[in-house]
Amino acid sequence: MSARILVVAEHDGSKLNVSTAKAVTCATRVPGGTVDVVVLAADASAVAAQAAAIAGVGKVLVVENPANQEPLAAVYAPQVAKLAAGYSHVFGPSTTFGKDVMPRVAALLGVSQVSDIMDVEGTHTFKRPIYAGNAILTVEVPTDAPVVATVRIASFEAAPEGGSAPIEKADAGVALPSHTRFIERSGATTGRPDLQSATRVVSGGRALGSADNFKIIYALADKLGAAVGASRAAVDAGYVPNDLQVGQTGKIIAPELYFAIGISGAIQHMTGIKDARTIVAINKDAEAPIFESADIGLVGDLFQILPELEKALG
Repeated sequence: MSARILVVAEHDGSKLNVSTAKAVTCATRVPGGTVDVVVLAADASAVAAQAAAIAGVGKVLVVENPANQEPLAAVYAPQVAKLAAGYSHVFGPSTTFGKDVMPRVAALLGVSQVSDIMDVEGTHTFKRPIYAGNAILTVEVPTDAPVVATVRIASFEAAPEGGSAPIEKADAGVALPSHTRFIERSGATTGRPDLQSATRVVSGGRALGSADNFKIIYALADKLGAAVGASRAAVDAGYVPNDLQVGQTGKIIAPELYFAIGISGAIQHMTGIKDARTIVAINKDAEAPIFESADIGLVGDLFQILPELEKALG
């Protein structure tokens, strides 16, 4: 059975998020599938060109509308649902963006969403984690309705560049809702990499003791050109905002290098980093669970170790 897959692009208006290339990798593993990408934006030229360069993409559909300036789920979803006609699958990344948009698309199409695809077994058979990743569930979905799913980006490598897909203008042709509108965007501009797509991440836990002490995590991250993360305990204690939380109820990430500093390694946190390539743990408790998963472990006082590490890094 052939499959036509539409991947919803995540972007910031000028740059394509790497989560899109990872969703394309997942889509290309659907047997007999062809993969298209849809870019919704006010001005999609730059993002569409980047999407067209992803290997494995058949074509890029562009929907330009002033209403698409901000990625509002209530605005995006009706357009994606309309464009889904003729497609057997609609995929989006399992990021904050995808988790916001894709359930609405599924509801508009009258189907149940498949969440967090981590492997493809067939055109309508997928694997996804349950119980905080402690068990893997094989899901088989009906073949007589579109498959709407989010892709667990930590489970897939980004599709490489090298493609030259044609770019086509598309018109969703639907009335957009007026009950939801963009007011403002607030958030600190740090200049650091995005936590969900960073190749290096430095995370701190409750052992830091205060928001002021957490500054040493930022300092090390800046030395390494890394993103900053935190355990749930650190977030709950008010050391950092919750958008830095890594774990089951935070962000699921898969960096090449992950520093867990002052983090005990509770199952909730480990769920978020299980796909990290190299885990470095620093903790004064030699019995901390984090050392069972760490590739490199250092037992000691983080307030002594981190300044020495920074000094060694130059």
